[in-house]
Amino acid sequence: MTEQNVFEKCRDFHLLEKHRMDSFKQWPFDEEAPCSVSKMAEAGFYWSGSSSDPDTVTCFLCTKSLDGWEPTDDPWKEHAKHAPQCLFVQYGRKESDLLLEEFLKIYKTVLKNKFTADINGFKKSFSSAAADELSNYIENKK
Repeated sequence: MTEQNVFEKCRDFHLLEKHRMDSFKQWPFDEEAPCSVSKMAEAGFYWSGSSSDPDTVTCFLCTKSLDGWEPTDDPWKEHAKHAPQCLFVQYGRKESDLLLEEFLKIYKTVLKNKFTADINGFKKSFSSAAADELSNYIENKK
């Protein structure tokens, strides 16, 4: 895998704080607010909202989604309150302050979660297709 491919995978997973910041297309709060784009990304969140729901974010690691943000909300405190099991929350510090070992453990967890989600999606798709084929077979036997 080339360096460019690794960089793009990091973007896809929102692994790096910069990529999380880049995801914020419509955020209702400015940089002066405690829940600014930079503070949200620092706390592990990327924007997962829409034009009708602009304040929805998701953690890149634990995948906890939160919305209903107030300008005075602290992203780290809200993340810890709603997802205390999140490894990123447990480390409790921004990306640039993580030890290499901690960052690699986070990366491993992200890859494992992605792999598990992909496998579960494949199993669901396969089961659905098999059920459809079985129904067609039974229907044609009548």
